[in-house]
Amino acid sequence: MTTLSIPDMNCGHCRAAVEQALAAVPGAGQVTVDLAARMATVSGPADLAPLLAALDAAGYPATLSGDAQG
Repeated sequence: MTTLSIPDMNCGHCRAAVEQALAAVPGAGQVTVDLAARMATVSGPADLAPLLAALDAAGYPATLSGDAQG
């Protein structure tokens, strides 16, 4: 499971765009977005780099959350 911090996500449209961008990454699995916490969790084995690249391309730069699990 990978948890990402997405500080620029602040509305329903942002949430939908983040979900769509992450879901399109091969191996992402289930994507859960917490708008209030500005976090997204990916359940699949996708590598971090493509996840971050997909969010960056969608206009939502992200970082690995400090409480993320391997």
